Amino acid sequence: MKDSSGRSRTPSALSPALSQRLNLYALTASAAGVSLLALAQPSEAEVVYTKTHNVIGTNGIYALDLNHDGTIDFLIQERGFIFSSSGYNGLRAKEAFGNAVEGSNGLAAALSQGARIGSGQQFIGSTSSRGEAMFNVACSVESGCSTAGKWRNVRNRYLGLRFLIDGKTHYGWARLSDEVQGHKITAVLTGYAYETIPGRAIYAGQTHGEASDAVQSEPPSPIAPSSKSPQTMQPTSLGRLALGASGVLLSRRQ
Repeated sequence: MKDSSGRSRTPSALSPALSQRLNLYALTASAAGVSLLALAQPSEAEVVYTKTHNVIGTNGIYALDLNHDGTIDFLIQERGFIFSSSGYNGLRAKEAFGNAVEGSNGLAAALSQGARIGSGQQFIGSTSSRGEAMFNVACSVESGCSTAGKWRNVRNRYLGLRFLIDGKTHYGWARLSDEVQGHKITAVLTGYAYETIPGRAIYAGQTHGEASDAVQSEPPSPIAPSSKSPQTMQPTSLGRLALGASGVLLSRRQ
């Protein structure tokens, strides 16, 4: 076909050398575009933080659902048997089946802000219906009082938590303070968080995607007056408890 000037409109073929240069340019540009896209969409950790204020008083129990999916991951419970001159009281961190609390010898660790929570740390699971002890106090007329655990009169300490989401391991923390007066224990939960990437460590107090977010000013002392009622569990959540947590509920009814 010819145009109005009489010249042919058929395009001429490119020389092999020019075609090769154009192809090389296209490949280079495509590779650069992919690299820029990768830079624009980094794969970095995402920490989900929940601020709260829940008082766990005498025989109180709090059902901790770290990722808000309706499944209870841990129970934090204050439970005891108090008599006129003797008795027992304790604060517990009880995990659902497959989950665990950082600690050793049946005692939950009271972590400081910035402590790493992840693989390489020691975690403990339930060996009885009592769960992992945070703090115990026991008294009798014969032998007096004895205590165990690292959670006596602490401010803004952290439970290290390992739990499952769709069968994959995630790490998190829960921040608590407590006050012990004789046999009586009052604990306050002021926040908790978890790492959304399976297997990725989190740092106690970390609220965002960078480890440096664990280094921040501590919140004020949260111990509330003991007149506040203890936190109770929603009845509709009981059916979602895994096997490991059911023992606490059964023992609480005795």
